[in-house]
Order: sequence, then C-alpha cells, then structure tokens
Amino acid sequence: PFSFNVNRKAVRENVKPGWHYFGRKMDASDFEWVMWFTTFRNHILFALSGHVIFAKICSMVSPKNRSLIYMLYGSLAVLITMGWTYISLILSHCIILYSVALVKRKWLCFVAGVTSLATFKMEPLNTWQEGFVTGSFDLQDVLFYGGCGFSIMRCMSFALENCEKKDGNYSFMDLIKYNFYLPFFFFGPVMTFDRFHEQANNPNLTRKEREMWNITIHALVHLGAILVVDVFFHFLYILTIPSDLKLLKQLSDWSLAGLAYSNLVYDWVKSAVMFGVINTVSRLDHLDPPQPPKCITMLYVFAETHFDRGINDWLCKYVYDYIGENHDAIFKELLATICTFAVTTLWLGPCELVYIWSFFNCFGLNFELIWFSQNVIYIFFQRNLMSEAMSRRIRGLFNAVNFWQIILYNILALNSLDFAQLVAKRLLLKGFPLSTLSVLFVTYCGVQLIKERERRQALLDDPEPVPPPEESKQKAE
Repeated sequence: PFSFNVNRKAVRENVKPGWHYFGRKMDASDFEWVMWFTTFRNHILFALSGHVIFAKICSMVSPKNRSLIYMLYGSLAVLITMGWTYISLILSHCIILYSVALVKRKWLCFVAGVTSLATFKMEPLNTWQEGFVTGSFDLQDVLFYGGCGFSIMRCMSFALENCEKKDGNYSFMDLIKYNFYLPFFFFGPVMTFDRFHEQANNPNLTRKEREMWNITIHALVHLGAILVVDVFFHFLYILTIPSDLKLLKQLSDWSLAGLAYSNLVYDWVKSAVMFGVINTVSRLDHLDPPQPPKCITMLYVFAETHFDRGINDWLCKYVYDYIGENHDAIFKELLATICTFAVTTLWLGPCELVYIWSFFNCFGLNFELIWFSQNVIYIFFQRNLMSEAMSRRIRGLFNAVNFWQIILYNILALNSLDFAQLVAKRLLLKGFPLSTLSVLFVTYCGVQLIKERERRQALLDDPEPVPPPEESKQKAE
C-alpha cells in the first residue's frame, strides 16, 4: 500500500497535508494544478469574476466599445498584480513588433518575433529582463514568463495578420486590445488576431439558442472534473510514484503501462480544465476560443497530438501550413515539421529534455506523414488485393503501436527520462513477448472502437448523398 511508502525520501517532498478528516495526504507534484485550485484559487477566481461582472455591465452600456473595456480592465489587473515596470516591459516588446509589422514582410516579422521570444526563454537575457520586475511573491515567476511568452505569440500573430491586410494597417490600439484581454493574458490559450479582432469588435451580442445552457453545463463538467482530480490526488498519487525508481521497479509491467497512460490522461484533464475555465469566461464575452485538446485516449496519430489547441492552431497557421503549402511534397512536409518543432522547442524553453521530446515527436510525425504518403496498404486496397476489413485491421495494428509511441515520447516531458526509459525497457525488452503483445492487443481493441466511433460520427456529420429519384429509377430499369 502506498500509505506505507508515503514517508520514503523520494516522495516525501511531493506529498503535502491534504484531507485531515480522512487522514489522507495530497499529491502536490504538479505546481500548476496546486497553484490554480489550492494556493492561489481565491486570487484567480476574484480576478476572473471581476472581469465577468465588469465586462458584462460595461458591455450592456456600450457594446461597441467592449474590446476597449476588456483592455482597460486587463491592463489595470496586470498593473496591480505585476507593477508598472512589467507593463512597460510588455509594451516595449509590443512597440518593437508593431514597428516591424508596419514593414509588411512576413519573414522579418517572424524573425523579430522569434528573437523577442528567445529573450524570455534563454539566458542571460531572460534573467536580465526579469530583474526589472520588483516585488516577490510565489506566483511571480509563473505570471512573468507566462504573460511575456503569450504576449510575444500574440504580437507575432498581429504582425503576420497585418501583412495580410491589403488596405492600410491595423492600429497600435488594436494590438493592445488584443494583448491585454485578461482571461488569455497570463495562461492562454492563444487566439489568433484575425479571429479575436472580428469577434471582439462585433456589436451584435445576441446568443444562439441554448448557448447559455451549454456554457453552464460545460462549467459544471469542469467543476466535476476538478473534484475527481482532487480525489485522485488524495488516493492514487499517480504523479509522485514515478519519482521513486526503486518503487517503480517493484511494479508489474501492466502497472507501469497503466501508470504511464494515467500520467498522460491527467495532463490532458489538467489542460482541458484549465483552458475550459478560461474558455467559459471568454464565451460569456461572446468569443469563440480555441477548443480543449483532444482526449489522449482518442489519439493514435501524431498529427492530432497536442495539449494546447491554441498554440497548435497558431503553429499550424503561421509555420506548418505556410511552409508546407498544399502538403503534397515530401521535402516541404519535412521542412515544415522541423520548423514547427523548432519553434515549439523555443516556446517550451530549450533544454536537454525538451530537445529529446522534440526530436522523437518530430521523428514520429515525419514517419507518419511519409507512411501515409506512400501507403502500401491503401494501394493494395485500391487494387482489390486486400479486403476493407483486413485493411482496417492492419491500420489498427499500426495505430496501436503509434499510440504507445505517443505515450512514451510525451512522458519524457511530463515526468522524467528515467521513467520513460524504464517503461520502454519493461514493455519492449523484459516484458516481451507476453506483456508486449497483451498490452498491444488491448490497445488494438481500443483503437478499433475509437475508429468505429469516428466513422459513425463522420457519417452523421456528412451523410452519404442519396441519389436523385430519376437516377434510381433508371438503374432499376
């Protein structure tokens, strides 16, 4: 039982006092979750609630100026929280990138944006800039780098969209309104400038039928997810156990596989809940924010693997789709994926673990793209050398292998290299063939269920066209 191991040196630091009335300690390994829903919960709720109330009142009074009102409240909240030097630092980067945007050269805007982002992600410039922010509190580092990083991404989106504008330029005030929208400022998600500008300046504030009902249901679902995760943190300790390698070596192959899978599921739930809370607030402001990430259980291709759909949409629009163009040339695809992961590496913060994560995920995506472009199974199926059922079974087998590649490549970043190596060694070497094949078989069955669900959903979304009556009659004759 884990209660016996709770005082082990390797896990003692990550287990904190929790539910005293149940005698349970809490897994406090994830700083982000603890910050959002324990330590700074009241501060975050106060800021977001104030935004909702203030924005609603002012939007009713002057709906045409609501984007300006959002900006004023957001700027004031950032000023009170971080101080005037932080605001000045953000504005200086905004001014530089706005000046570059006026040139209307995409490559120059992108180089300037990447350079600006690098100053917050690499030494010694990041430490030098952090020194301008006075004061000291537990959340300062997270808010500093979160606000700066997302601000640069938004400024780059603004600059690149300004290059697309044929008549004139967007104003500097448009950039400030876009950047200082409080719900997105510190923690994202990134909403591209074109979408935000169109929606935030739309004076028509009528809602669709049952929209408020749907918003309420989503808010209740997120509340339920928070409670479920809190229960898991007090009983399962799925984030703390991987830090104790001695304890991990005592677990069975199936337990290790389940632990690795559970860690990715948790990270998806965390992303879905955190972005879901912010998205609920933005939907109350009549915006259509980026959707939560796709559930990890539903993922069996690298092309859909992401935990932040906002950053994913940004990268696809400004890097991957721009370089890959029509995605019909293998060389351009390779270049597009390499450039995409290069920017992602800079966004996450260059370090050895991120390099390894980026390399393996880039390799997996490129291998997948080449496989689909030269798909032997599909060619066999087209030439009637293979039945549809057999084609689907073989693709399902490859997708099952892909699923575990995604898990192994991503627990590198979520946990540690040692944990990922241990799981890979147990499933591929020591556990072969029994554990390896049994885990793959269960995964294969799950993938087939997911593919069948997606097939049925596709038929509902886009049903097969019914032939016109005259054509049917001619065929009958």
